[in-house]
This record gives sequence, structure tokens and C-alpha cells, in this order.
Amino acid sequence: MTKKILGRRDTVDFPKLGLFNIEVKIDTGAYTSAIHCSEIIEEGDHLRCIFNSEVHRNFGKTEIVFEEYGLTNVKSSNGYKENRYKVKSEVVFFGKTYKINLTLSTRDDMKFPVLIGRQFLKHKFIVDVDLEQVSFLSKKS
Repeated sequence: MTKKILGRRDTVDFPKLGLFNIEVKIDTGAYTSAIHCSEIIEEGDHLRCIFNSEVHRNFGKTEIVFEEYGLTNVKSSNGYKENRYKVKSEVVFFGKTYKINLTLSTRDDMKFPVLIGRQFLKHKFIVDVDLEQVSFLSKKS
């Protein structure tokens, strides 16, 4: 399989989440991928998530119920450990749909609503950090 080249940021679609043209940061320093989720409600054996943001473009009020979810420990760049919910979804890069594990976090105070980490990137993509200004490569090909 030929690996596609990504820059430091891109724009992608999460069709199962009803989120399109979402700006993402390609973060080789992060192991897991994370997505902004404004509200998380555990109801019995379901997880109700509201993806809404007044800060991040294209994050309208979308509500998704996950029947399959888990918890995982995530360590931030400053060494702080946090236990987060993790869900499975799909993301579209270069017109191809991939399965992706996403941890849920409030990211309104961050520049990008989504981080794409190494766990997802490995065996699929090469990251060229010089391509920061040539963003949105996956929508062009």
C-alpha cells in the first residue's frame, strides 16, 4: 500500500458523526486521536454525545448515541493523565473512509477541534511537517 503524504493540518469528514469539513491537526506527538465533544452523558449501556461548538467551524449541534464505547487513559504533553471515553467511528482522507478510534474531550479552548494521532496514522500516511501552509491535501486528491 502506498502511503499518502499529509501536512501538519488538514480538513476531513466524519460522516457517521455528521461532521464535515472539520479542521484537524496531524499530531505525531500524540498516540491517540481526540475529538471535541461538548457533552457526554452515560445512560445505562449507551453513551450520548453532543458535538457542538461556538468556536470550531462546522461543529453544529450534532447528537450521536454510541452503543459501543470504552474508557482509556490519555497522557497530555505536560504529563497529566486523564481517563477519557473512547468511541469508534469513521474518517475520510483522500476520498477513502477509514475506521478510527477517537477519545472524547472538550477542546473549545484549542485551535483545532480534532487531533489525529500516531495510532491512526501508522501504516497509512507520511507526515511532512514542511507542508503546514499547504493544508487540506486530502480534499485535493
